[in-house]
This record gives sequence, structure tokens and C-alpha cells, in this order.
Amino acid sequence: MRTTQIDLFGADFTADPHPDLRRLRSESPVHHDPATGLWLVSRYADVRAVLADAQAFHPDNALTAVTPIPRPVLRVLARAGFSLPPTLANNGTDTHADLRRLVAGFLTPARVAAFEDRIAELCEERLASPVDLHADLARDLPCVVLMEVLGIADVDVPALKAWSTASLELFWGNPSLERQHELAGRAGAFHRWLTARVRAASPDGDDLFGALVAAGTPVREAAGLCYFLLIAGQETTTQLLSTLFDRVLRHPDVWRRLADGEPGLAAACVEEVLRREPPVTTWRRVTSRPVTLSGVDLPAGAPLLLMLAGTGSDPVVFAEPESFCPGRSGARGHLAFGFGRHYCLGAGLARLEGEVVLRTVARRFPTLRLTSVAPPPMLGLLSFRAPVSVPVTG
Repeated sequence: MRTTQIDLFGADFTADPHPDLRRLRSESPVHHDPATGLWLVSRYADVRAVLADAQAFHPDNALTAVTPIPRPVLRVLARAGFSLPPTLANNGTDTHADLRRLVAGFLTPARVAAFEDRIAELCEERLASPVDLHADLARDLPCVVLMEVLGIADVDVPALKAWSTASLELFWGNPSLERQHELAGRAGAFHRWLTARVRAASPDGDDLFGALVAAGTPVREAAGLCYFLLIAGQETTTQLLSTLFDRVLRHPDVWRRLADGEPGLAAACVEEVLRREPPVTTWRRVTSRPVTLSGVDLPAGAPLLLMLAGTGSDPVVFAEPESFCPGRSGARGHLAFGFGRHYCLGAGLARLEGEVVLRTVARRFPTLRLTSVAPPPMLGLLSFRAPVSVPVTG
């Protein structure tokens, strides 16, 4: 096995990581990657065990830039007052529960369900004549939905999208020094905007900023929480929608069934794509003490990269894992949204958006098809992978 030659940022891995993930699971399920210093954990049982044990595996490195940020670039961020204190994804302290509870209040099942018609309406508004389902629909719709769910008004969506995509690349990409400078400027601008919104918020307001102020959350922590939430809460759904369209349109029979309104099929497609092609492909943890995973002894302080994209294709858990089978038994057992105390707060909203948008587009354009069956260009970051274009016709 030549797993030592895996390039996590390479074109081959970005285009199709599954051959390497398959070899990792079978031959080296806990594998040290010398390029990043990370231990790649690829089997479903191991990843689930790590996510379930918050004492042995801490989230402290979840938001650490995988490509080290040099001092000159750090100064760019520092001038913007940028910081990412422990809040949600990177928080293993006692403050996590209260912050999570505050955000969860905006994402209750009832509140999310009430947005079903609004999601369909926003989808219809963007479907005059789709040419690229990423640019025409998937890119901006999740951002608009999230802002409304969080009660946040007066948002320049294109600016927020530019800030958030730059932040993803800065922290999860492998940019050059020159590119890091450019990305840090955008990330800093985003953080300044958030800080200003928090400082201007009223504790009587009904949006997320107001709720944070009312709870007495310090400005630094509030801005850091919003920075992560306003990125993760919509970029990952953008990626999910783009992947959904690309994968489902490769199965014309499934698209026809969606267009005919087969009950439950859209939701089943969402789960099948989440299982096999999750937008969040990896996540990180660090060992707090010596542990053993799949027979490999790891010391305290070992940085782990949990290969979420590989767990959904683990044949020990999913039969015929490489086939596209909407409605398969046990599909919702995937780890696309994580597991345990850091399970994704926006899982319900992402599922609803995927289902409603897929159903709406299929019914509106029953003969839609991809303009090319060639593999699409992909966003290839350490933890995020999805088509960046879904050109269609019909």
C-alpha cells in the first residue's frame, strides 16, 4: 500500500478520494500523514468512538489553520482584532453547553420546519432558467435562509459569501504566502463586521446578536462564535446542494421519480449523498492522553484527522457502500453531521433545505440534465469538498 503518498490537497484526491479512503480503511486505518503531521482515522467505528469520547479526544484543534499562518499574515489578522476563542466546534470547556443552547434556540425543530415554504419560495425565485445550479441557486440560497433563521437583517449576501469562502480557504486550504495575505484581509474584514454588529446589538433584539448580548457573552467570544456559525451554517449547505444536484442528475431514473413527486424520495437522496459524499469530509481532534485506535498506540497531543467521507463507505456498516441507493436501510447512521456533544446544530435545517430544494427543482424542470457527464470541478480543502459548478440544460 502506498498510503504515504496520499496528497490531501492533490488533484487526484480532490477529484475522487474514495480509492485512497478505501485503502486506508482496509490496510492502514490509523495512518500518519507526514505532510500535515495528522493521524488519519478512517474506519467508521474508530471515528464514531473518537467523536463520542469528549474526555480522551478534545476539539481544540478543530479550527486551527492546517497550513501554518506565518507571522506577517498573523499581523494582518491581529490588526483586525481577529480571534477564535473556544465557542462551539473548538470548545471542550464548560462554556460549550450554554453557548450551544443559545444557538440551538434559533434552530429548534419547530422553527426549522416553519421555514419549509420560505425555502421553496426562495428556490422558485431563482429558477427562471437555470444554467448552473451552483451559481444560480446553491451558492446564495443557504446564506439567505440562515440569516432569516437567525433573525439577522441588512446583510450584503455577496460580501458575506466572499468573506466566508476566503475564510474556508485560509483555514482549511493550502494557499501560498501571497494568497494567505489576501485571504487574511477578507477574514479580518468579516471579523470586524461581526464585532461591530455585536457591539451595536440591543439585548432586546430578537436576532442572534441580540441574544448573545442579552446572555452577557463577551464581545470577543460572541464575534468568534458568529464567525464560525455564519460560515459553517451556510457554506456546508451550499456544498450539500451542489453535490446533491450533481449526484442525483447522474441517475435520470431517480430524477424522473423526483419530478413525479414520489413521497420520501428527496429526503432519501439527501441522506444517501450525506452518507457517500458529505460536504464536511474530515474533522479534527487531539488526544488528551495516550490512546489506542485499531491497534495503533497514540501519545497524548496526537492530532487526528477524522475521515468522515470514508466512514460512510465502510462496508462493515453499509452494504454495497459505493452504490447510489436512496432509501437504503440505516442510511441515517452516517457521520456527516458528526456525533456526540458537537453534533451539528444545523443538521435539521440542512436536511430540510436539501429536501425542499431538490424536490422543487425536479418538479419545475423534470427533463433537466447535466451538460456533461465528466467529473465536475471540485472545491478541494482539507475538510470541505463539493462541485463548484453544476452546469445543466433542459
